[in-house]
Order: sequence, then structure tokens, then C-alpha cells
Amino acid sequence: MDTPADTMKIEKIWTNPIFCGIIKYKYTDKFSKGVSVLNRQSARKHARADNAKRIRNRHRKATLRTVLKQTETALAEGNVETAQELCKTMTSLLDRAAGKGVIKKGTANRQKSRLTRKLNAITAAAA
Repeated sequence: MDTPADTMKIEKIWTNPIFCGIIKYKYTDKFSKGVSVLNRQSARKHARADNAKRIRNRHRKATLRTVLKQTETALAEGNVETAQELCKTMTSLLDRAAGKGVIKKGTANRQKSRLTRKLNAITAAAA
């Protein structure tokens, strides 16, 4: 006998060929013959909202990774002024991401601490 988890299937439906970042999911099971399993209007609405949140969170994480790489590059090159500005920006982005629930608070604090230690080491070496 099949369990509900075995019968559920999620298929991706690409909605816009120009911007493929927006993905709609169609929740179906093998007994429904392609009809959406989300019967309630509120469930469909939550699925749309979850998809929108997922896209926003992916953008925020990508921004974090980009600024982190820029900061690491500035620290490796020894460019103290740029590294200080980027470290300040990175701290703000990490705090906002932790506040929105994109990343955990401890992860944000750990990354801020590591960046600050590297920045202090380079600042002390430059002085």
C-alpha cells in the first residue's frame, strides 16, 4: 500500500521563458490525473506566497555571497579602506538576513566575527 508521501509528486512549470527565476509548482499525486492536489483556495495562495518567498530568499543569499566574496578579495589584496566599507555593508546585510529568517542568527554572528577578525588583523599589519 502506498503512503501519502510516496504518491505525492511535484512538477515544475516554467511560467515565463524570458525570466526563468519564477517557477510555479504543481502539486499532484498519481491518483489525481494531473489535477492539483491543493484543493483549498488558501492552500493555493500559500503555495504562491511560498514560491515568492523562496525567490526573494535566493536573491538575498546570492547578494550575501557576492558581497562576502568582494570583502574577502579586498582583504586578500590588503585594501583596508575598501575592506572596511564592505565589512560594514556585509554586517548590515547579515543582520537583515538574520532578521528576515533567511539565515540563522548564529550564522550571521559567526560570519561577522570572522570578517571583523580578518579586518582587524590587516588593519594592525597596515599600521
